[in-house]
Amino acid sequence: MSELFRVTHLTKEFPLHRSFLDLLFAGAAGRRTAVHAVDNISFSIREGEVLGLAGESGSGKSTTGRLLLRLLEPTSGRIEYRDRDLTVIPRREMESLRRKLQIVFQDPNSSLSPRMSVGQAIGHPLLIHGVRSAAERRDRVLALMERIGLTPAGFLYRKYPHQLSGGQCQRVVLARALITDPEFIVADEPIAMADVSVRALILELMKQLLREFRLTYLFITHDLATAKYLCDRIAIMYLGRIVEMGSREELFARPHHPYTKALLDAVPVPDPD
Repeated sequence: MSELFRVTHLTKEFPLHRSFLDLLFAGAAGRRTAVHAVDNISFSIREGEVLGLAGESGSGKSTTGRLLLRLLEPTSGRIEYRDRDLTVIPRREMESLRRKLQIVFQDPNSSLSPRMSVGQAIGHPLLIHGVRSAAERRDRVLALMERIGLTPAGFLYRKYPHQLSGGQCQRVVLARALITDPEFIVADEPIAMADVSVRALILELMKQLLREFRLTYLFITHDLATAKYLCDRIAIMYLGRIVEMGSREELFARPHHPYTKALLDAVPVPDPD
């Protein structure tokens, strides 16, 4: 598989805003002026694969996903997408590229406007990217809703987020990401807010969409069991750094870093009795 993304020495710092008294009475460690959310990481994503990015909350996973799409600006480093460095291209050109680079956020309820119907929410990216015909947008939205199981599409098209189940809301968010025919999706903890009964259905749908739409995923998760099910390779992130990376088979069979071992120890094992 050819490389879709190559990330080199990527760093993101956030400034620490401290008062004069904080600085006056803080020790040397407390005088830091910035926190390294992402600290000099390098990795690649192959076309057609699912790369898992796993770690606890605050490890830098979500920040990394947003940096890849330039929803956040990096402090330093390179993000090459099909051999083009996204960190230096003009913002207007980046906006155009986002048709091919999409994100699915963790909480579907907070990422959907309560004032937009399902049809409006899914079709809005088409409007942003120049599809002015309301009839064309409607036809494309209804066809996609049928493909991903939002049925009956004509009925749900007019519904609002508060009228849907959790699983339906997650499918709406996926449809909104897919409507522009992307090739890469950052899936940021896409099942974390879903009921247990819905999670397996969403994961299976994501597998199906991967094949049907010829997608590539960066799958962000804190759950290694989920990563093992969906991902081809898994990178372990800790305190802003990638501490280990390998195929799912290698990572589960021969973990090297103590943090990876701790995460694996936390994976629930079914009771044989």
